[in-house]
Amino acid sequence: MKRLFLLPAILLMSLTLMAKEIKTEIVIQATPEKIWKILTDFESYPQWNPFITSITGNVEKGNKIVVSIKPPKGSGMTFKPTILTKTDNKELSWKGKLLFNGLFDGVHKFELIDNGNGTTTFVQSEKFSGIFVWLFNPQKTKNGFNEMNQKLKELAERQ
Repeated sequence: MKRLFLLPAILLMSLTLMAKEIKTEIVIQATPEKIWKILTDFESYPQWNPFITSITGNVEKGNKIVVSIKPPKGSGMTFKPTILTKTDNKELSWKGKLLFNGLFDGVHKFELIDNGNGTTTFVQSEKFSGIFVWLFNPQKTKNGFNEMNQKLKELAERQ
């Protein structure tokens, strides 16, 4: 009988241990408002964004959207995450999953931090969890984050 209670505890603990996180940041010589305007102009993504090639749908909390990504030297994929947060000029996040919760989930977040000196720190992160997360090598995705961050910086500082 004790084994029946032990098994779910071991499974839960192993799921907790099976998590990976990517976090990148870049300082941009622009206000959060300017960066937010570029970041949320999803129709323009194909012209400048090398990583997230498309976002469609009504980007409001609780809604599902369609996101297409293309990591450098990786395969493209399209998924339908749910918007978790949208705070103008500060934060946008969503949660995607493979088939159903617990297999392979990802919470993606964009944060804009006003440095108070005319610059903004743009933070892009993702926390991956689930049974299959151990199979995932996040390096190509991290490279995609860095490429996107650099292009966002170039565009915001040029305008």
